[in-house]
Amino acid sequence: MTGVADTGPFGAMPRNGWVFIIAAILGLQALGLLAMGRVPMCACGSIKLWHGVVHSAENSQQVFDWYSFTHVLHGFWLYLFAWFVLPRAPIVARLALAVLIEGAWEVIENTNFVIDRYRTGTVALDYYGDSIVNSLSDNAAMMMGFLLARSLPVWGTITLGVLIEGSLIYLIRDNLLLNVVMLIYPLDAIKVWQQAAPLH
Repeated sequence: MTGVADTGPFGAMPRNGWVFIIAAILGLQALGLLAMGRVPMCACGSIKLWHGVVHSAENSQQVFDWYSFTHVLHGFWLYLFAWFVLPRAPIVARLALAVLIEGAWEVIENTNFVIDRYRTGTVALDYYGDSIVNSLSDNAAMMMGFLLARSLPVWGTITLGVLIEGSLIYLIRDNLLLNVVMLIYPLDAIKVWQQAAPLH
């Protein structure tokens, strides 16, 4: 997906300035989660680059897990959104907007209200919020998706998005679409089906 030339008022700020803003947003995200009582890292006492067991207390606690792929998809959608609202801004300015939105969602997602919603409406019975390490990694996964959408043609981004969603359905019986559906309007039939997911 490609946009128009990087011009306009946002172009006046040096690239390093936008990089600083992105780093500051991530810092505020971490501080906000810390103030909300979220643990810096997994309470198990170790940090793993990958944790692949969905029905586990370590899910959303380690660096990456199956749900990291849904944040890559966030990056696809946020690239499209930023392209629409800031079509003439430098790509790094649009990335900063995406990081801000993703960081805000990460904070909202870790409020007690949303955590309770996940635990009662989905199969995430052991979910008590993300670790700060995992939350920042989710934002990093979003940035990877954003930059992929920047690099790939539209058809490539759509194809990859469909492959990710289809693979997640097959492997863990969950994906971004089902995650949104079950958060907004939980369906018992889907929940029962998801509970039978294999323990990867």
